[in-house]
Amino acid sequence: MSQQSGSAPAPGDRVPGSPGVPGTPAAAGAMLGTKGFETRQIHVGDISAEDPFGARIPPIYASNAFRFDSLEHARRRFANEEEGQLYSRHLNPTTQVAERRIASLEGGSEAIVVASGQAAVSSVLLTLAEAGDHIVSAPSIYSGTQIQFNRALRRTGIEVEYVSDPHDPQQYRALIRPQTKALFVETIPNPKNDVVDIAAVGEIAREHGLPLVVDNTIATPVFVRPLEHGAHIVVHSASKYLAGHGAVIAGAIVDGGTFDWAGASRRYPLVTDRPGPDSPSHLERVGARRAFAAAARFTSVNDFGPAVSSFNAFLLQQGMETLSLRMERHAANAAAIARWLTGRAEVESVDYAALPGNPNHGIAQRYFDGHSGAVFSFTLKGGRPAAEAFFDSLQLISKMTNIGDVRSMALHPATTTHGGFTEEHRQRLGIGQGLIRLSIGIETLDDLLADLDQALGKATAATS
Repeated sequence: MSQQSGSAPAPGDRVPGSPGVPGTPAAAGAMLGTKGFETRQIHVGDISAEDPFGARIPPIYASNAFRFDSLEHARRRFANEEEGQLYSRHLNPTTQVAERRIASLEGGSEAIVVASGQAAVSSVLLTLAEAGDHIVSAPSIYSGTQIQFNRALRRTGIEVEYVSDPHDPQQYRALIRPQTKALFVETIPNPKNDVVDIAAVGEIAREHGLPLVVDNTIATPVFVRPLEHGAHIVVHSASKYLAGHGAVIAGAIVDGGTFDWAGASRRYPLVTDRPGPDSPSHLERVGARRAFAAAARFTSVNDFGPAVSSFNAFLLQQGMETLSLRMERHAANAAAIARWLTGRAEVESVDYAALPGNPNHGIAQRYFDGHSGAVFSFTLKGGRPAAEAFFDSLQLISKMTNIGDVRSMALHPATTTHGGFTEEHRQRLGIGQGLIRLSIGIETLDDLLADLDQALGKATAATS
């Protein structure tokens, strides 16, 4: 969990010096670098002191481009000899507030906010890999990411291969080949809550000189900061918990600043190669701490254009101000509901790693302080008919896709998010016809239990 305000910062709560981040005042970076998590989620990146009217909240800069002082000023910006505003496709002052904040909370050197979580994942992998290259992934990852890997990336010539058991280090090692450019995992996958041993995969990445990319959407930096456990790059669907209110589509990329790009056993040309004889590489220009972020921002993000709107960036930084408070309530509600479901005769199984007896309980204890987020699944006895009666009977809990909202939501993955997968693929992932995914919100617990109770009653009536 995050440290409480006023307590001594834990090592993971310290953020590397911010002055290197574009536009960050050195004094502010030094002052906030050692503050607590809750303080930083409110104050990091704040530019209100620069506002001529004294506005306390950073404004929305609804401008697609920014003026130059002179021809020479414009030349320096376009040549990347000087950092600063140029065009909002890759840099906007409102977006920078959110970027600095996310980088601080994850303990990274720099962050990039883009238009969606899908854009974050694709921008990272298209910066690392090209046609003929190879990625090794854990098998249980967000269905949209799997579709992106299997369809969109494959069309670019990048192959993604999946281990069958994410807890077997030898399987990762067996799939790594000379063309492999990264390992990819999620901290808490959905819908099965089958949490990953980040440090074990990080050690494999270290052995082979590969960057480890970790999707931390469901855990958030409140529960775990993957960069502390061997990850090199973190991605988020910021549409979920970081923003928190179901009003935003956004994604985030965090550069951990720890990968040795110059000494890597494989080539990462967008990071290390010079674009021209008189132009430095991104590694030469900004140094190893920010080399990947610079490369991603000025190549994949700039070239494909997944820019987030300044309005969405504003809503995102507003949402992060209450992140730790919301996550505590999300997790408390989820744990109570998971325990309650295990005692119900209508329920065959509950996939929540924090429950004693779950095969991933030890990992949840080690990384998440006994929590395992607020997105999990359970399987009803009676299969599809029971699941349909249950789902259709929900009243308070919203019947919808999405996770990480303050509102509780339910979905039937076998006919929605995983409906395009083969039956064999779904069975391999443990997605049966009786499985329901829950994303638990911050409503009053008794009201959520009452809704679940009446819906379970309808499921029983429909199958008896």
